[in-house]
Amino acid sequence: MTVSPALTNHPDDPSRRRLLMLATGWSVATAGALVTVKLAAWLLTGSVSLLASLVDSTMDVLASIVNLLAVRWSLAPPDDEHRFGHGKAESLAGLGQAAFVAGSAAFLVIQALDRLVTPRPLEHLGIGIGVMVFSIVATALLVAVQRYTIRRTGSVAIRADSLHYVSDLLTNVSVLVALGLALAGWQWADAVFGLAVAGYILWSAARIGAAAVHMLMDRELPADEQARILDIARRHPEVAGAHDLRTRQAGHVRFIQLHLELGADMPLVKAHAVSERVAGELRATFPGADVIIHQDPAGLAEANREPWRQQGAEG
Repeated sequence: MTVSPALTNHPDDPSRRRLLMLATGWSVATAGALVTVKLAAWLLTGSVSLLASLVDSTMDVLASIVNLLAVRWSLAPPDDEHRFGHGKAESLAGLGQAAFVAGSAAFLVIQALDRLVTPRPLEHLGIGIGVMVFSIVATALLVAVQRYTIRRTGSVAIRADSLHYVSDLLTNVSVLVALGLALAGWQWADAVFGLAVAGYILWSAARIGAAAVHMLMDRELPADEQARILDIARRHPEVAGAHDLRTRQAGHVRFIQLHLELGADMPLVKAHAVSERVAGELRATFPGADVIIHQDPAGLAEANREPWRQQGAEG
């Protein structure tokens, strides 16, 4: 069976930590550079669509700094006060990013509507176009680094940050088109593209926020991962069945709990050994997973099934 690169690194692997810190550091540096050049270009041109890109990049600087701190915190090992680790710091960072992005979208809508009501001529458009070309190249390089990091680590925080910069890439392209149209005499295109960018940014914020909330609320792992977990548990020759699977994820760590149905006359030592073999296979498939297995005598599993799961099955 081929294992994807995202599953080959254990969460405690030093190379994983280096990749995460590299991606977050590069994100902060890129966002800072883009804010500087876009601020200068906006002051020279007065373009609303360029202002939209500037505000978006400013929010990205704040979000990337939050991301950097959150990833550093999430990598801290469990302690006496956080026995399940600090992985949900990544989700908190994602929620913060969603708030930043939504705020920037609201600001852009106000600016674009004002420019539609009171149009003003744009200046030094050539400089603005040059800045946007630079922004597109810099953002594309960052997204490439982030995509590689996501494949190797599966980081939720980096995935959320990358979504920002993918939207930025599209934003920069749209701003470039708007400036080109303005240069051709279509001045209204600047404000219209600003509104379009604001709408896309708001949609991105909703996606990021929803993903963060699902993780903070301990939503179950995707259905295909749950099916794989049950398949691994049930294919063992001495396992009669498996039920009451419960899963969640905090940062890069998956938490897996389930009941194994074993022979009623199986000695406790052997039942423990079978459970450990199943748990080992699950950890091999989901590196770093926290696995808890309860043994049930076969035939008594239904009596021990959780009431809310029984009701669901009956419905």
